[in-house]
Amino acid sequence: MGLLRTIAIILIVYYVLKFIGKYILPLFIKQVVKNVEKSFREQQQNKYEDTTGKVGETVIAKKPLENKEGNKDVGDYVDYEEIKD
Repeated sequence: MGLLRTIAIILIVYYVLKFIGKYILPLFIKQVVKNVEKSFREQQQNKYEDTTGKVGETVIAKKPLENKEGNKDVGDYVDYEEIKD
């Protein structure tokens, strides 16, 4: 009796998961993809609006990095000669 009940539960779970995978999961995935696409389009639209200007106008989108000078006290320059054997 316990074996038949276990087999019946396994079959019910299998068919429920099969139904969910075939009909409900694609709808859920389609909704998620639609939301991500909407978000992506909004980001692109905002980026495009921020960088647009008048024709012929130069727009600098980000502040240039500060000039960093190298450390001049790194070491001494050593002149060398090649020695041929």
